[in-house]
Amino acid sequence: MNICRQNSRTLLGFCLEIAGKIRKNTCVEFVWSMTVMSTIAERIQTIQKNIEAACRRSGREPEQIQLILVTKTASMAAIQEVIRLGFTDLGENRVQHLKQIADEVDAFLKQQQAENPSFPKQVRWHMIGHLQRNKVKQTLQVCNYIHSVDTLRLAEEINTVAAKLDHHPNVLLQVNCSEEPQKYGAPVGAAVHLAEQIASMPNLRLIGLMTMAPLTMNKEVVRACFARCREIFEEIRAENIGGAKFKHLSMGMSQDYEIAVEEGATILRIGSAVFA
Repeated sequence: MNICRQNSRTLLGFCLEIAGKIRKNTCVEFVWSMTVMSTIAERIQTIQKNIEAACRRSGREPEQIQLILVTKTASMAAIQEVIRLGFTDLGENRVQHLKQIADEVDAFLKQQQAENPSFPKQVRWHMIGHLQRNKVKQTLQVCNYIHSVDTLRLAEEINTVAAKLDHHPNVLLQVNCSEEPQKYGAPVGAAVHLAEQIASMPNLRLIGLMTMAPLTMNKEVVRACFARCREIFEEIRAENIGGAKFKHLSMGMSQDYEIAVEEGATILRIGSAVFA
């Protein structure tokens, strides 16, 4: 009898200890979650203020700038938070990770929709990294936008697969305006002709150009790269290639987006400045 009483007390004590740990862990997780939410919101607010300042310096309006949040280094909790904040244009640069993260986001959206019908039903995925031809189908099953079309063969493959899927993806021609040999992108001298070829493909919607600046602290080198892309963009528009839908310059990332805005960017691809 004493042994049973002693065991009961031991079991009771163990249960109370576990319950205390659960409460403690739940509190820790809640505080951590609130901290993440607050930090992300503050970072986005800072980015928006910097964009507004860059627009004032260059005589532009902040409404002209579209923000794509790049999920490469982000946790699912962080991605869910930016969606809650109203940001539904998400970018990814790896096809394999894109499919995984898109499935998780879809599950989250369905759960939120069940609880709140006004919650966003979907996000728009942007492929911003180098795309191999054998991964085009996987990409088109998820993405509305491909920013990294840099060869005629890739464009032809996207057009062929898109026709089979009855899709009309929005594509941007990536141009290597920094002329760095290690970077992807069409050569500057070939960009206009390649844009004309892509624009003629029936299942593709050529909507603009994309470029990446060199990783350097020299702001004038970065500015020159973006300015060169804008010049090519204006040359293509002057020839009416792509028509009215050709209106976007995707350039500027976490380290150089303010310069990109000053040089005419309409799409910014921001990752670490939000999720780091």
